[in-house]
This record gives sequence, C-alpha cells and structure tokens, in this order.
Amino acid sequence: MPRPTSPLPRPSAPGRGRLHVLIAGALLLALAPLHPASAADPEPNSAETSAPVAAGAERWSDTAHGFASLAGGTTGGAGGRVVTDPASLARYAGAEEPYVIQVAGSLTLDPFGTEITVASDKTVIGLGDSAELVHGGLHLAPGTHNVVIRNLTIRDTAVDGDWDCKATDHDGIQMDTVHHVWIDHNRFSRVCDGQLDIRKDSEYITVSYNRFEDNNKTFGIGWTSNVRTQITIDHNLFARTKQRNPSVDNAAYAHLFNNHLTAQNDPTDPVWTYGNWSRGRTKMVIENSYYDGVQHPFQADATAELVQRGSILRNTSGRHDTWGAAFDARAFYAYRLDPAAAVPALVNRFSGPQKKIGVPGDTGTPAVG
Repeated sequence: MPRPTSPLPRPSAPGRGRLHVLIAGALLLALAPLHPASAADPEPNSAETSAPVAAGAERWSDTAHGFASLAGGTTGGAGGRVVTDPASLARYAGAEEPYVIQVAGSLTLDPFGTEITVASDKTVIGLGDSAELVHGGLHLAPGTHNVVIRNLTIRDTAVDGDWDCKATDHDGIQMDTVHHVWIDHNRFSRVCDGQLDIRKDSEYITVSYNRFEDNNKTFGIGWTSNVRTQITIDHNLFARTKQRNPSVDNAAYAHLFNNHLTAQNDPTDPVWTYGNWSRGRTKMVIENSYYDGVQHPFQADATAELVQRGSILRNTSGRHDTWGAAFDARAFYAYRLDPAAAVPALVNRFSGPQKKIGVPGDTGTPAVG
C-alpha cells in the first residue's frame, strides 16, 4: 500500500452513506447552550449534560468514515458470501475469499484465550445486540487489510488476581501492520491484556461507537518507532478503565472526537490512571469530548503534539497538556461534530451493540440470501 508523504486530498463532500450525514432530521429534542470547557472552566450545569436524544434516531451506516474511508475505503466482506455458522467462525474468518460472517448468540472460545485469525476482505458482525465472543478474541496478522468488525461483545479473558495482566496476553482484538480496518459498535469488557491493540504501523483505521468497560490496559496504539498510523476514534465510551484510553504512540495522525470518558477504576492503584496520551511523535487532535471524573484527562510527551478544543471537563485533575499545531482533520475527510454537552446521552444510547444492526434488511449488512 502506498505510504502518504503529504496530506491526502480533502474530499469535496462526504459520501451519501457516511455515518454523520445519514442521520435525518434533528437528533436532539432539546439542547441547552454549549459552553466548551477548559481545565480552568467551571463545571457545566445539569441542563448542559442531560440533553435527551430523539426517539427513532440511528447512528450507524454500512459505510466506513474517518481515516478508514480513505485510500480506497474499507468495505470488509461486501460482495462475498454471507454465512451464519458460529461453529465455523474460525474457518470462514481465516479463508482467502471475502465473507460476511454473521455471529448469533454467545460463542465461548476454547481453549481459554483463543484468538481467532481474521484474514483480509472480511466482515464479522453480530446479529442484534446479543452476539458475543467469550473467553477469547480476534487477531489480524501482518498484511491483513479491508476488515470490518462490528456489533459484537468480546468479554471475559481477564484472570482474577492478575489485574496487571502480567501472566496473560489475551487481547480482545489485536492487529499488527494492517491497513483499512473499521471497528464499530462493539463492547469490550474484562479483557486481559488489551481490549483493542492496534500495533506496528497499522494504517487507515477507524474506531467508532464502541464501549470499553471494566479494564486495566484498555486501548493501545503503536509499538513502533515509525510514524505512519492514521486513526479516527469517535463516539466511544470508556467506563471504569484505568489506562490507555487510548494511549497513542508514534501515530502520524490521531483524531479523537465526541468520546465520553468516565471515572477510572483501579482497586489496587488509584493513583496512576489516565485518559488520552499522545506519545512519541504522535500528532493528536481532540474535539468535543466529555471527561467526567478523569485523572490526567489528556497528556502529551514533549516530542508529541496535542490540540484540544471544545471538550467539557467535570471533576478532572492532573495533566491537561496541549502544545503544537498537530493537524487539520478536515484536510483529510469531512465530518460533523456533535456538541460536547450532548456526548454522554449520545454515546450511552448508541455505542456498543445495537438490536437493529446485523438483522436482515439493515443497512449495516446484506440480507441472508
């Protein structure tokens, strides 16, 4: 895949299927005036944090947005055979041909900690909101490309008594040196080691509308001395997670917007917790996110850059680093920002698996035929 040496051309307009322009009509029934907060600003009042969400509104599409939409886009197994066979998940996921693999109900992986290999040109999608992988996860090997993983719960590879995951490395989803991957509307809970690890020069990634819950090392990006990764991270919930929310090391461009971070949880070490970290030579932009009870909500190495604008911070402490110019995300793709005050309600309702995603006739997957 060609490595961009200069900003990619800005699209003239978002595609029809793009997530942020598919939503018709007003999403919010009511929204109080927004006052973006900095670390020194007073807490927003209750009216600003409790905006109701319009009934019937939807927040999903069959088209990837953000960096995963560029340089040819990310379509997964579109056009391939549609299969619903949990017992053969590993066989279809690792096949050379394109597949849309529908997962129904709960699938317990054996042995404990199994990571199923997902090959190129695959969509792995849960049917409704009850599809889950238990005691294992998914792995994308180097060279894998064009993968969509959505609407799944991946849970319970944590081992009691090993909060720091020193004895295990059972990631929820791990990928190494891949490109064009979209991780959308999943839920990760009690995974040991990382819930989502995007490593070693992976490029053109979007992580949207996921729930990261009850974890220590949550979401790591990097493990490389190169500066190539381009990643969009939007509308995700980080709840009761200690660190790496996310940690971004040596990413060329990391665009984080409309994410909701809540108070972290570490019963053994409450002192060292943090939210977003721009590490190495990362250029990070954070927009219109919502931090509630977060220690060190956003921080940056001296060699990195971090621009933050429009976010709301409640009861935060520690580092609130901003320096450098980072980059202009709109030079790469079009997107729409939700007001920071609306983020808790939006993310609470629309992140994680959804009942209507994956069912026949939904725009997120073709009907079984």
